[in-house]
Amino acid sequence: MINYTLRQARYFVAAADHGSIAAAAASLNVAQPSVSSAVSKLEDVLGIQLFIRHHAQGVSLTPAGQRMVVEMRALLGHAGDVLNSAVQTGEEVAGIFDVGCFLTIASFYMPRLIKDFQDAYPDAQIRLTEGMQNDLVTGLETGQFELAVVYSADLPENLDTEPLADFPPYVLLPEGHKFANRAELSLEEMIDEPMILLDMLPSSRYFTTLFIHLGFEPNIQYRSPSFETVRSMVGNGFGYSVLVTRPAGDLTYDGKRIVAIPLSDDVPQGAIVLARMARTRPTRMAQAFATVCKNHFADTTRH
Repeated sequence: MINYTLRQARYFVAAADHGSIAAAAASLNVAQPSVSSAVSKLEDVLGIQLFIRHHAQGVSLTPAGQRMVVEMRALLGHAGDVLNSAVQTGEEVAGIFDVGCFLTIASFYMPRLIKDFQDAYPDAQIRLTEGMQNDLVTGLETGQFELAVVYSADLPENLDTEPLADFPPYVLLPEGHKFANRAELSLEEMIDEPMILLDMLPSSRYFTTLFIHLGFEPNIQYRSPSFETVRSMVGNGFGYSVLVTRPAGDLTYDGKRIVAIPLSDDVPQGAIVLARMARTRPTRMAQAFATVCKNHFADTTRH
């Protein structure tokens, strides 16, 4: 028997989001005692402490509260689906949907994905969070967003993934490099050349592992967490890089021409996936966004 209400769940999530009972009450436009009472009743029903109360400094989630806020966000999302089904017709999708995306993927794919989604569902709005992989995993675990577009490498076991696309790594060279006119290159040919590493996880581990997989060690001279800084360093002749994501143009931000050469080595490709928490039923909004993503990448890889 269910002994708690959706209002209690909503007030609890608001308090978790704001880190304060008072701020949650203000955001909900209700009295502060209403939020405090709802949270206390929810704790009584569940038999667990959800928050640690800090005198005059708000609240913070207990470990049990951190797990429960994910479940309550999902519950409220499904409740919203039920309400929408009662007032809408057909398979309409409406409201705000939060999505996470890995930094180097976002600029290439998310604008088009958002456009495709909102063209298909004009009453829906995507709210995008870009971040590093660890931050995105945390966002999924805390319910900040239901889905994230990420690389498949180094994801924890508590996530389920759907494959979107695989992209082969390539060598990036400055115009005029001795290998710039080659049809393909092996990593062994590059080991004595200075390398510029895209230094963010999981990308950095993936690129160095490509060499280790073949029994080599790259000669890393420069590191940067910025995709465009790496490209500009290559364009200015500081070395080469190995990348996966490939822009449509061959100019760096500062106007230098660069050349992408396919790898001849048999190495793992960079896999982009759609990740969500395991053992959770996706909301209708999540299902719609996942379909848009899969259709987009299917068209991209065909062309």
